[in-house]
Amino acid sequence: MTPLDTLDAHLSGLAAALLPYRREAQRLASWGSELAWTLARGGRLLVAGNGGSAAEAQHLTAELVGKLRHDRQPLSAIALHAETSALTAIGNDYGYDEIFARQVRAHGRPDDLLLLLSTSGTSPNLLTAAHAAHDSGLRCWAFTGPAPNPLADLCHDALAVPSDDSQVVQELHLVSTHLLCEYVDQALPLVRQLPRAPWREPARAGRSPEGGRDRAGRDGLVLASVDGVAPLGGGHGSNGHGANGHHRNGGTTGTGWVET
Repeated sequence: MTPLDTLDAHLSGLAAALLPYRREAQRLASWGSELAWTLARGGRLLVAGNGGSAAEAQHLTAELVGKLRHDRQPLSAIALHAETSALTAIGNDYGYDEIFARQVRAHGRPDDLLLLLSTSGTSPNLLTAAHAAHDSGLRCWAFTGPAPNPLADLCHDALAVPSDDSQVVQELHLVSTHLLCEYVDQALPLVRQLPRAPWREPARAGRSPEGGRDRAGRDGLVLASVDGVAPLGGGHGSNGHGANGHHRNGGTTGTGWVET
């Protein structure tokens, strides 16, 4: 196989995943709106992954604490693998499966967000972290490879890249990272202007993966669609938890009401 053959084979795998990946635009826009609201009101994003996914997790937090394109206030985002002393201490004392979960319990507050990155969706330390997020009241998202997989099923929502090639999955996770930050920056000016409003029970309120109410009984915010960005808590377009089989989360569909 020539170098050009190797390149063409890789690009062919990437191209095959691009068309179904386009369906994720609405999901990422909705996530960006929700993340913007969470961070603008003083919440925090926790991110974790292993290996290359750890590097991408840290890339995401760097864009939020720093900036993507234009100057703005720093946003609170922590890559859990980057705290090496805590990571090694927890791994030594409690086992490798706990390295992220214990940090989620330490840093996470109710209504913060946890984003977990995994090409396989089977990493035990990420699954344990997702359980810790549910126990601590955090909303949990995942970037994974093809669904169904255990991590996608455990999280409230997941972006599952439809490719069996882990390199292609990670490359599209990086695209997703940049797009998520773009949507956050688009939504921030709007969420900072909107008033709070009483919570209204969504038309299709669901339950969290572990049985608890996902969003209920709290004050909310009306967030209308702007520049094609879905309302916070809105549906996910053609994926809608259908293309990836994610009819499990407690998010809402077709409503602009979100929790605070």
